Amino acid sequence: MNLFKNILYVSESAVAQDASIMRAVSLAENNQADLTVIDVVPDITAGIGILRRGPISNELQTATVNERRKKLEALIEPYRKRVRIRLDVLVGRTFLEVIRAILRNGHDLLIKPAENPSFIERLFGSDDMQLLRNCPCPVWLTRTEEKSKYEHILAAVDFNPDMPDAIEQNLNQQILDLSSSLAFSDFAALHVVHVWDAPAEAMLRTWADDPQKASIAYVEGVRSSHENAYNRLRRQLIERVGRDASDYLSPEFHMRRGTAATIIPDIAKQLHADLVVMGTVARTGISGLLIGNTAEAILEQLQCSVLAVKPPGFVSPVKLSK
Repeated sequence: MNLFKNILYVSESAVAQDASIMRAVSLAENNQADLTVIDVVPDITAGIGILRRGPISNELQTATVNERRKKLEALIEPYRKRVRIRLDVLVGRTFLEVIRAILRNGHDLLIKPAENPSFIERLFGSDDMQLLRNCPCPVWLTRTEEKSKYEHILAAVDFNPDMPDAIEQNLNQQILDLSSSLAFSDFAALHVVHVWDAPAEAMLRTWADDPQKASIAYVEGVRSSHENAYNRLRRQLIERVGRDASDYLSPEFHMRRGTAATIIPDIAKQLHADLVVMGTVARTGISGLLIGNTAEAILEQLQCSVLAVKPPGFVSPVKLSK
């Protein structure tokens, strides 16, 4: 199954990216997709005032663009015989120009090495977080130590078992389709995790005639409803990939009680996950709805590559320049 048709790779020259560009090339080959590789350089003339702009600043801008283009050409040189790659160097703020390129050219996947800023502990830098918040297509951020083949892929799914939501179901389906396809191609172990909680338990204990009995019944009811919904999701995965493929893939399903912001990073660490596939917004309806608080809290703790998916109907607040 070809998942992508038009892939965009964004160069991050400050980090090692040989493994990341190799993955982009392999993905383009496997999906028979177009591949575009770009870099973004700052606008040297921005903010200096119209009177100070002139031949020198323009020449410096041109030289900077040409130098980056040479680096891009060197980056893709080993892969020219494998797949046709388009190159471009844009001028402006990285996340804005990347999103505008996606809107202009209809890219359906963004791959970019994480910025990995050295002054903080988290993996993703400011441009990365802006892309995760505002990019209309799936965003795949790779770490410096990217493996050529993943060994463990973690798919994080979420749902309200009492109020099934078409948007959530569609988002979960995207997550499962992507994670299972990648697990097949990399011969990786697939882990699907869902985190649930019983938030009214403490309040129930304060007013129930038999607090312990009421608490046990309530928690078990919540757990059971999540388990039933999770089993339906498991059956849907089997139906989509087929029984034989499912038996070969043998995905492991984890259902844990707690908060997703704590549990998912912990499981990713325990499983030595190479990639976490997750949604960044639970629901939409508002154009440009920002990344959810829970998703952002998870992303700030992860030290592995991430493939982040938006729900259908998401509209980026970034617009094309007129």
